[in-house]
Amino acid sequence: MSTKTQMEEITPTEVSQRINEGKRDSIIDVREHDEIAEGAIPGIHHIPLGELEDRLSEIDKSKEHILVCRSSARSGRAAEFLKSKGYKVKNMAGGMLHWKGELERK
Repeated sequence: MSTKTQMEEITPTEVSQRINEGKRDSIIDVREHDEIAEGAIPGIHHIPLGELEDRLSEIDKSKEHILVCRSSARSGRAAEFLKSKGYKVKNMAGGMLHWKGELERK
């Protein structure tokens, strides 16, 4: 039996629906700068995975956060790390590879 805690996930479709309903979720994109330049979910907070630990002060512990990356591997690691620090997080399953919603250029 695995001792690893099950990470809560949210689908890209659910994230898109929440945005369309006007919900102001905190979405943290942990991709690198060049990946973000290709397009990102509107309104994201960009913190590359390698900078996450140094930038914890930018993340509100009282809110739930949705973590995003290209395929959901890095955001899964980021979500596990943040959860271990007491943050409420969900990982967007499939990452930007499965995102069908609007994109903004950063």
